[in-house]
Amino acid sequence: MTTTTYQITGMTCGHCEMSVREEISEIEGVTSVTASSADGTATVESAAPLDLGAVRAAVEEAGYELVDAK
Repeated sequence: MTTTTYQITGMTCGHCEMSVREEISEIEGVTSVTASSADGTATVESAAPLDLGAVRAAVEEAGYELVDAK
């Protein structure tokens, strides 16, 4: 199991969090996503490390920008 926290800009509310969670959850191998507009983060648990490009594409599809991953 891998846990990664992504810094995301543009989220301002619960609807933003939901959009990010839904898009990232569609990536194969993702088991859990928690998004926080207050912190500007999404914490993702997955079976294996995720391709950063896939996560970036999912965040952009939701209408936001991925800035960093930890």
